[in-house]
Amino acid sequence: MPSSSPTTSPAPAAVPRSSTLPKNIGKPEFPDTGWERIKDLFDRDERQRHPEELTFVIKSAVVAALTGFLYGGLPAARFARQRYIQISQAEVYTSRVEAVRSAHNAAIRGFLRYGWRWSWRVSLIVTLFSSVNTGLSVYRDKDSLGNYVAAGAVTVGLFRLNLGLRGLVAGSIIGAVLGIPVGALVVGLQSLTGETTRERRQRERRELYELKYAEWTARLQMIDELIDSLNVTARPEETNKDLERIQELLSLSGSNDVEKDSSS
Repeated sequence: MPSSSPTTSPAPAAVPRSSTLPKNIGKPEFPDTGWERIKDLFDRDERQRHPEELTFVIKSAVVAALTGFLYGGLPAARFARQRYIQISQAEVYTSRVEAVRSAHNAAIRGFLRYGWRWSWRVSLIVTLFSSVNTGLSVYRDKDSLGNYVAAGAVTVGLFRLNLGLRGLVAGSIIGAVLGIPVGALVVGLQSLTGETTRERRQRERRELYELKYAEWTARLQMIDELIDSLNVTARPEETNKDLERIQELLSLSGSNDVEKDSSS
């Protein structure tokens, strides 16, 4: 009699296990402390953009550098040209073009020399003032006159530190006094708009957190429903398809965040 060979059923496919969970499966956290908000200043969003506060400090530094360069360079160029004409009246030039070119070269040298001196000083002062004010505003999570007073005191005090302790104290007092009208002007203009910068940032941060939390909850619910609907006795091909679908669901949040940010 022919020997009957035992029939073997295909073994179920092994379930792949990842050593770590995907990054986007973690529960979103709301930055509720001052240091967490400070650390968020150096993080980029999904589109690799820097926060608005850090961008404002960089733009302020660039604008201050250009303003200082023009403020110091233009008067220096005019003075250097006039000075060159005065001291070179006894010189002999082969043509009028050569004389005009020499005067223009003197003006350009004065413009670059004194423009650079004013540029880096003004840029340093504005950058330090903006950094201290922004740091205090983000840490305290509110805009107030005290932030500008403290920023002015720190900025002018450090700028006069080369004069010793008296220069530090006098500079801090002068900076605090100068910070009062600046802060009053900025806070007053923001109050006229009905919403300050910090209030707008709080609202945007809260809306973003609620959106991410809702997406995280919906994603977990979909995964739970999919796992509950899996049949243990299903074929290996169906099991692999279900596992691939789970992996696709886990990786959806990153692309969804980018699309929603670009559409908003």
